[in-house]
Amino acid sequence: MTDPHPFDVLVIGGGPAGIAAATRAAECGSRTGIVDDNPNLGGQIWRNSTEKSPLTEAADWYARLQKAGVTVLSGARVFDRTEPGVLLAESDEDLLELRYRKLILATGAREQFLPFPGWTLPNVMGAGGLQAMVKSGLPIRGKRVVVAGTGPLLLAVASYLKDHGADVPIICEQASYGRLARFAIALWNQPTKISQSLQLKRTLSGATFAPGSWVTAAHGRAALESVTVSQVAKVQTIPCDYLACGFHLVPNIELAQLLGCQILDGFVQVDKLQQTSVANVFCAGEPTSIGGIELSLIEGQISGLAAADRVQDAHELFSVRKKAQRFARALDRAFQLRPELKKLAHADTLVCRCEDVTYSRLQSHTGWRSAKLHTRCGMGPCQGRICGPATQFLFDWKPDSVRPPVFPVRVESMATARTAAHPTDKGSE
Repeated sequence: MTDPHPFDVLVIGGGPAGIAAATRAAECGSRTGIVDDNPNLGGQIWRNSTEKSPLTEAADWYARLQKAGVTVLSGARVFDRTEPGVLLAESDEDLLELRYRKLILATGAREQFLPFPGWTLPNVMGAGGLQAMVKSGLPIRGKRVVVAGTGPLLLAVASYLKDHGADVPIICEQASYGRLARFAIALWNQPTKISQSLQLKRTLSGATFAPGSWVTAAHGRAALESVTVSQVAKVQTIPCDYLACGFHLVPNIELAQLLGCQILDGFVQVDKLQQTSVANVFCAGEPTSIGGIELSLIEGQISGLAAADRVQDAHELFSVRKKAQRFARALDRAFQLRPELKKLAHADTLVCRCEDVTYSRLQSHTGWRSAKLHTRCGMGPCQGRICGPATQFLFDWKPDSVRPPVFPVRVESMATARTAAHPTDKGSE
């Protein structure tokens, strides 16, 4: 097991919030490390852009990170805690014991999926997931892609796919015209976002943007061939090669839960300095609220400065954060999921893909724990990351406590973790 020297500040998550947090902490003189499970930093939003695009905001932050001397541990996934101030992470080659004095959680968010007939067909993907695959080399030129779900991510993904040669016939946004209009009004004092919206509109010329519409079913034999779309009481079937579908974002709070941080309404609770309910543990970015890259960068900086004991410098960012938080609240109101989406799944529609659990098998249960015990829903490789939020929306279930390992790991890593946590326990199995 690798045992690096203790970090003054350790950041978990290499997206914008994590990069900003690690950079500001290191610039204050703290010995800082950043851990991310991807080969490169950047997260989904800055994937493949930090080093290749020298004029971007991502490149600027990445340059600052390197100049500040941050230790970067890529391709490592934190899965357990052995004692306060010590985390365990697994890489392809090794098991890392990470020691720290202050910890910043910047674990980001993932796409939310809702079950509907055919959603498990090949080439039905998350919107961000398809974008990531194209960034990694999946050929998309000439392919017909329907983009559906909710949230600003849909437009960004559709624009990216069109830029790379995809044919995007329609973008189905479940939010109504009224909600979107109110959201647009809320942007009147955000010129950057207005500019971004206008740019997206130009890029997406030729694609139909359809508020108040959603996919009700995906069809195909060996793979996706078409989707059925409900649009203003009208139903149409659209041939396509891919469906990029996502119903906004779900915060990654599992590690925060494992550490005992207070959670409210699905988000990690923090104070003005981004400090959680656990001493010396901070949180920034999407786990505290879904608010976009600007809020993530600001919260990351505040947490990094606070962890480095530069409280006064952190205070100077409070007013900027307040403005970004107003946008986050407007975002949440605009893209709330409509109740009609609860009726998409049929009796035989899979809800838990890992364990092949259908909607009908879950209907007789009254809670998440009961469903897990009787159907194994949420006990597969994704550990409830997909079906958990789906059942929370469908049945108003609350997921139970998180247990280590937070992610699937090798058996030898689990054994080492047990030994580290209980050095005198020789085992009796």
